[in-house]
Parts: sequence; structure tokens; C-alpha cells
Amino acid sequence: MSSSSAAPGRGEKAEAVAAKPPMREALVAAAFQLFLERGYEQTTVDDIVTLAGVGRRSFFRYFPSKEDVVFPDHERCLADMTAFLGASDEEHEPVRRVCDAARLVLRMYAENPTFSVQRYRLTKRVPGLRAYELSVVWRYERALAEYLRRRFAGRRDGTLRADVIAAAVVAAHNNALRSWLRSDGQDDASAAVDHALGYVQSTFGVTPPPRPADGPSGDPAGDPAEDVVVVVSRRGAPLWRVVQEIETTLGRD
Repeated sequence: MSSSSAAPGRGEKAEAVAAKPPMREALVAAAFQLFLERGYEQTTVDDIVTLAGVGRRSFFRYFPSKEDVVFPDHERCLADMTAFLGASDEEHEPVRRVCDAARLVLRMYAENPTFSVQRYRLTKRVPGLRAYELSVVWRYERALAEYLRRRFAGRRDGTLRADVIAAAVVAAHNNALRSWLRSDGQDDASAAVDHALGYVQSTFGVTPPPRPADGPSGDPAGDPAEDVVVVVSRRGAPLWRVVQEIETTLGRD
């Protein structure tokens, strides 16, 4: 028997097991390999499990349907977003908070640009996947809206404001995300999303008041609400008389 056909030793077996991807990732990899080779609609679940070397029960343990294998990370991301919003308190400005929550979705896409671009191209070609993606996007929007409704509870038009802002955040995020995907993941995704979400925040968020301009001495300029005192005195009057007139004026009601 040649050395090339010898059985692997214990250490080699351990390395092979360690190198083998987890079953969930193996199923996703097998699915996309087939989608790219054969097309989405021509690929069956049986094809996927055969290539991955597992049974049908293993597939459905991880993915309820073939559509779900195209979007394997959205459930985790939605759970992360819900937890992030749930950890908010009154100190967090609500519009900024939902914009930060949307950035969690961007981070998910940016973790694997190659896969994200492949999925984008596949989704564009398959109407059923576009419909599925819309349902996923709606769940993100609902999570943002529910958080904002709680924060705006009791305000006039609070529910309307919450729903409009949530929709605007999703629209701005998706506009920047698709621009990045169309660049094959080459552009700066964070900069594009920050710009888009900055527009939402400047439109609906709380803008801090401008800082007063500094006076000649370095102190902030006087408050316009403060009193201004003008004292008219005779030329050549002694200084003590001018001071006395000022003190008298300031002491009046």
C-alpha cells in the first residue's frame, strides 16, 4: 500500500474534524454553490443535503424552508437589534438610537461581503426571494417602530411619528446598502450608511442648540435675555459719582 493511501493518524483526524465547517455553514455553502451553478429554482433541498453530505432532517433543523437558507443570518441580527433597543433608557435620544440599531444590519452584511454580494445578485433574479426579503425588512422596521412608539407614548401624533421615522431609517439604510452591494462591496459601506442615516437624524432627531459665540474675553457672549444698563453722566463728573449712579440703577426693581 502506498503512503498516499495510508489511513490518517489520530492527530490528522482531529485536524480534519477541526477544519470541517459547522453543519449550518456547510448547508449554506452547498446551497449557494448549487444556486450559482444550476439556478435557485432548479436546486432542491435534496440537492443541497446531498452535496453537504447530510440528511433532510438536518437541513430542516436549521432552516424551515429553502428561502431561509438564502438569509441565514437575519434571525440573529433581528435578535441583536431587539436586544440593543431593549437595553435603551431615557438618556438615549430615540432617533439616534434607532439609527445605531440599523447599523447592526450593516455590520452583518459587511462581515462577509462576498456572500452578501452573491445574495444580492441572486435575490434580484428570483421574484420569490425578493418577496421574502421584503418580509424580512418589514420585521426590522416593525422592531424600530415598536421601540419608537414606546418612547413617544403620550405625545401628540406619537404613533405616526414613530412609524414615519422607522420607515425613513429603513429606507435610508437600504438605499446606502444597495449602493454598496452594486459596487460589489468595494465602496465604503459605513460612510454611505452614516451619510444616509445622518439625513434622517438631522430631519427627525433632536439637534443640540448652537453654542454661543465667544466674546473678546473668551467668555460666552451675553445672554440676550439679560438686562442692558446705560448710564448717562455729565462730562467731568467724578468717578465715584458714576459708580454711585450705576449702583443706584442696578438696585431698582
